[in-house]
Amino acid sequence: MNGDGSKQRYVSTFRIQIKPPRASSAPENGPGTIDTAVKCTDTGSLSLSSCKRLDPPVFIEPLQDCSVDEGSDITLCGVLKGSQPIKVSWLHNGEVARFGKHSFDGRDASFVVTECLPEDAGAYTCLAENSAGKTSCCAAVFVRDFETICGMHSHVSKIPTSASKSITENGMSPQSPKDERQEFRRSLCTSDTGSDKQSPALHFENPPQHLEVKVGQTARVTCFFTGSPPVVSCWIRNKEQLRTENTDRSSTLVIAETKPQHTGSYTIAVRDRKSSAQHTLTLSVIERPQPPASSPVISRVSASSLVLSWSGPCYDGGSAVLGYVIEAKKQGHAEPGEWSELTSQCKSTSYRVSSGLQPHKEYRFRVRAYNTVGASEPGPVSPVVRMEQKGEEASQAYNSVTIDSSHKVTDHYNLQEKLGMGKFGLVFKLTHKETGRVCAGKFYKGRRAKEREAARKEIELMNYLHHPKLVQCLAAYDHKPEMVMVMEFIAGGELFERIVDDSFEHTEPASVRYMQQILQGIDYMHQQNILHLDLKPENIVCVDTTGTSIKIIDFGLASRLDGNTPLKVMHGTPEFVAPEVINYEPVCLATDMWSIGVICYILLSGESPFQGNSDAETLALVTAAQWEFDEDSFDEITDEAKNFISSLLNKDTRRRMSCEEALAHPWMAAFDSGDLAATKCLSKEKMKRFLARQKWKKAGKAMLALKRMFPGLTWLYNPEAEHALQSLEQKMQGPPQFTQSLEDQTVAQGSSVRLSCHLTGYPDPEVVWLCGEEPVVESSTVQIEYEEDGHCTLVIAKVGTVDTNVYTCRATNDHGETFCSANLTVQQ
Repeated sequence: MNGDGSKQRYVSTFRIQIKPPRASSAPENGPGTIDTAVKCTDTGSLSLSSCKRLDPPVFIEPLQDCSVDEGSDITLCGVLKGSQPIKVSWLHNGEVARFGKHSFDGRDASFVVTECLPEDAGAYTCLAENSAGKTSCCAAVFVRDFETICGMHSHVSKIPTSASKSITENGMSPQSPKDERQEFRRSLCTSDTGSDKQSPALHFENPPQHLEVKVGQTARVTCFFTGSPPVVSCWIRNKEQLRTENTDRSSTLVIAETKPQHTGSYTIAVRDRKSSAQHTLTLSVIERPQPPASSPVISRVSASSLVLSWSGPCYDGGSAVLGYVIEAKKQGHAEPGEWSELTSQCKSTSYRVSSGLQPHKEYRFRVRAYNTVGASEPGPVSPVVRMEQKGEEASQAYNSVTIDSSHKVTDHYNLQEKLGMGKFGLVFKLTHKETGRVCAGKFYKGRRAKEREAARKEIELMNYLHHPKLVQCLAAYDHKPEMVMVMEFIAGGELFERIVDDSFEHTEPASVRYMQQILQGIDYMHQQNILHLDLKPENIVCVDTTGTSIKIIDFGLASRLDGNTPLKVMHGTPEFVAPEVINYEPVCLATDMWSIGVICYILLSGESPFQGNSDAETLALVTAAQWEFDEDSFDEITDEAKNFISSLLNKDTRRRMSCEEALAHPWMAAFDSGDLAATKCLSKEKMKRFLARQKWKKAGKAMLALKRMFPGLTWLYNPEAEHALQSLEQKMQGPPQFTQSLEDQTVAQGSSVRLSCHLTGYPDPEVVWLCGEEPVVESSTVQIEYEEDGHCTLVIAKVGTVDTNVYTCRATNDHGETFCSANLTVQQ
């Protein structure tokens, strides 16, 4: 685009950026990062731009896998080439190696661990980086551990005299000098060349992999093996030998009364004349879960129904929680009733009670959690709630929110579990300290001025969105650097996730009802001249877990139209964004209608009309408005529905239906008149595949982000290592550190000053600037900048002698705090 906003004659270039936080987790409300430079020619085609990197580090001799005995030295070597200087660091199992000695002379990189222990085994990664790029190389190290395999008979061949004399009658070996232990280990690895070649090789016969027992029961597990007698064996846990029952053919581990602390890995080691073998199994000791951590919070009370929400148990008993039992008790002046079960099939931490309650009566509620072992004790009891009288409807009160700068959110709300993460920050569950109302808190990062401005804009816009189909803002707090928006807590989950549930009926009439509600909410927004600009399935959620009412959420990208200034945006999700956004043309109310058409297409078919093999291909299909009705998917869909979609997915914004026209469309009229009542259920299989693909896209973007940092850690991305992926965020944790500190400056009066430093750490540190001992406040002459790459800058314009002082940048996260300071001297 030219500086005046007009198009270039031949090619225009823009960048769609939907950036996630620096964490490798996918955001709650979007598929993640699209950072695709796209060139749009006058023919509508797109291509990805690329950047050439020169002389990055390369391993010309990679690390080699190795196997060593416990007590020996581990030595790993690799040879690098590339532009100097090259920075080299080492990881052990994905974490910084804080042991061993490493060296690098510009070419040869080595890492040495002396007198290694069994826990030193694992994956070692050498990371190399220079100004041109990064690379890495990984090697696996296996440590043979025979320290505890000491149940040997005196006639086992080739055991040194000094070792054989130390073996006691019960097979246990006392502590021996280091040289004897090493000689003993070597003897165990030495085969007897004079033994019978026809004797069977030592091996396990179908050994068990896992044993699960209930707490208090006896754990008994037997491993059978075949070898050349005599065969000796022992069981080991945490390098301690356990009490067992042994024969030449088997070994049995017995734990008479199991406790939760017995859960873990157990290894059996066996040895005959010729060889040795070992096998590890896991023992799980399970029990009933603990009770739910909080009492049920009650909301949406009517004459005969209400919604309960609670927190799950702190400990699941070693076995996943399968569901919850909800119980109610009638209150009154007479003798209270007994606790009665309302349901035992609740699978989430919220439930709509729609039967068994009487108008104008009082009740209390409690919840039990259950797993495969059984149900927990009851959790805390709820306060007494009085049902509404018949005919009463709980009206929703709307109020305009003013940002509270004198309190923290925790002054009024209790902070509970994390609900999700997005590009803006984190979402936590909250409960109001006085009323007990469950809410959701959207915590913005708020360090940079543009982040704080975006948060204020979203809060201000939501004061214009008071409609039952739009999620409501209840309160807002600005306690620098933190900004929090308190919203309604919506318990039902995403609409599309709800539809694919086996117990939920998916029909065309039901789809009409959903689309009708979406249009009602967006119509209200459009009456206020506000565009949502991020409509997609993730932002359509169910009010509760049983009904069909929905709400629209996430107004972080919403904007108000100004009749005097055209609005152009460069954000959105490729599958749902309108052509005018990609072409960087002015957006209008019809821009949201395109996204509604895509949602309706997927809702009825389970397929995305513009899904390409890459983001660039998807954007190209959207730009060309190339789509069609798949015959198989739309075979049983009515013509009215197809016409509805066609009237929305029109490249010409002037020909797209408005919300008002869409609500009056014959498809809606057919629903209202009941003509579609006999429509049969729609298939959910394609919808399930669509949702699975969306989840993989989110996970894939998180993995790609980590691969860019550590391209050699391929073992982290093996589908079989899913638990490793889930712990990536934990592996990145670390306290803040300054890689570049502030420097003293002497400047002339009236000039501008930039005090800069660079930070690392995860989670992203919160930054506060101090002038002397007082916090620095932003103004027209003082600006604080915090870039995503960790650069922190304090800019002071037109300094005077009063600005002479010590300036400090203080950084804090969950793992620690650090600061650096510099003197600023202003001369007259």
